[in-house]
Amino acid sequence: MKKIITAVALIILLGGCKKTIDKMKENAVISAMTDGQWVITNFVKDGTVITTDFDNYKFQYYSNYTVDAFNNGIVEKTGTWQGDATTMTITANFSNAGSPLSLINGTWHIDNNSWTYVVASQNTAGEIKALRLEKL
Repeated sequence: MKKIITAVALIILLGGCKKTIDKMKENAVISAMTDGQWVITNFVKDGTVITTDFDNYKFQYYSNYTVDAFNNGIVEKTGTWQGDATTMTITANFSNAGSPLSLINGTWHIDNNSWTYVVASQNTAGEIKALRLEKL
């Protein structure tokens, strides 16, 4: 009986640890994204570099999972974002946005990252995109 109680307690404890670890990962993503503004320093769509389309943009991510796209210092559009450290993805959505903001929409695979940059790629319906975000 004592072994069963110990095993059940261990299972509950380990389950709680996984939740704690997942929450810590989520908090780290939120902290990294919301600390400072970001700019796109490289954007490639189907092999064509279109980084200059984003020259006037800065992005501010917030812990409530919204993101402001500033164009020349003025909020052009507010969207939503979601980061998942487990699947190494980030999702962005600027509803009813025109180009170039609409190009950011969707789920991106994080290929490389640090506290100051994110390199991500997206392959949707045969359209291949890659970007690099850098923190200011």
